[in-house]
Amino acid sequence: MNKPKTYVGINNEIHGGMTTIGKIIRDAWVFGLIEETETCEGWNLGGIDALLQKVNAEWDKYGCMVGYLPPELRERHQRIHDNAIQFAKNSGWSGEHETDDEDE
Repeated sequence: MNKPKTYVGINNEIHGGMTTIGKIIRDAWVFGLIEETETCEGWNLGGIDALLQKVNAEWDKYGCMVGYLPPELRERHQRIHDNAIQFAKNSGWSGEHETDDEDE
């Protein structure tokens, strides 16, 4: 099976967007690297990777810790990720696949 050459967009992803790429996009929204309306649909892997590099550079400024974000960014992070969790749950995501190996 061939993998698609472009990204399907965060709103079309499996697990309601609770994937690695989905997290990159949500964090890019938090840091204002892309507009919150940008779903990255149609982006190629190079574009997603470039966005990841920018997101990582922003997180590095805050020790990769939400608690170190300034209040405005922390509030935006909370809002964006809370909304994403609700959207994912409404799409059938339960979060179990992220914790499946914790019982071992």
